[in-house]
Amino acid sequence: MTPPRFAQRGFSMIEVLIAIVVLAIGLLGFALLQTTNLRYTQSANNRTLATNLAYSLLDQMRTNRLAAAQYTAAGFATNTLTVANACGAIAAADAVAQGIGNWRCQVINALGPSAAATVTYNASGVATVQLTWGERTAAPNAGSTTFTARTQL
Repeated sequence: MTPPRFAQRGFSMIEVLIAIVVLAIGLLGFALLQTTNLRYTQSANNRTLATNLAYSLLDQMRTNRLAAAQYTAAGFATNTLTVANACGAIAAADAVAQGIGNWRCQVINALGPSAAATVTYNASGVATVQLTWGERTAAPNAGSTTFTARTQL
């Protein structure tokens, strides 16, 4: 039995156009998903770096408990950690000043030029490191992110 000659064969032009539109919408959604994923991955990486840097400084304070109060000096308490005063030749005579200088440079290199640090140490032996940085996004008012680590020395 042969099909009649007037039977439709193949696709019409409108069906092909609808299929292309559906495919295009799906691909645009996938591209948006990928860019959002990349942004969140970068944010998670910055949080991981901030965590490691804060615990690194707390470990330095822990290994030198007698001089732990010196780690709050050098502008940390006033959020003056900037590119201009963070990196450079560290010509300090004592290990605490060299450790602070190296750590400040690591913070700027890892979290960007908008990074700020506040280090506090009280008489009961509680040390707190707070890092604040701006996310590197295209959004004009993305805001800043803060990480705080606190420990008993």
